[in-house]
Amino acid sequence: MVYRVGFIVHVNDSMQSGYSYVIEHPMGKNFAPDFAPHFSPKEMLAHGVFEGKYCNDCREEFPKDWFAKAKLSESADPLLNFFKIKSRQPLSVWRAKGWVRDPDPRGWFQWYCRYYQGRRIPELDAWQIKRWKAFARHAGQIKANCLPMDTECRPRQRQALLQWAYDPFI
Repeated sequence: MVYRVGFIVHVNDSMQSGYSYVIEHPMGKNFAPDFAPHFSPKEMLAHGVFEGKYCNDCREEFPKDWFAKAKLSESADPLLNFFKIKSRQPLSVWRAKGWVRDPDPRGWFQWYCRYYQGRRIPELDAWQIKRWKAFARHAGQIKANCLPMDTECRPRQRQALLQWAYDPFI
């Protein structure tokens, strides 16, 4: 389902229940001027991110077509990642490092999915966009250390870029 502006999304999954948010902008539109992700959540899921272990129990919240070609699994499988490499840390590590904030208990990608759908929370959005912008350093390291389009060079950093909606094919 694609939600219209003004629609209230009700969330009830294994990590969050009783949470609701309002769609304030059309899907994929009206992003902050300094936030220009290369991939949509649908594209990221189709490429292969988070070892297929993401959105398993929260698909009802997002458009069905996001999952039509998504590479998902009930257990983490690095072979589902685009670069076929382990790419994730346990959620407990994210929490310990302060990378997870309410109301998005699954972290950055959950925030991005909700932002892409049209939810806006100015303070949280600014914090997540700042984190996203800081991640660009990985693209700089690939450019400095790899030949153009050598996807065998630094596959872990390339996978991480993809998981932050950056173009890993630099």
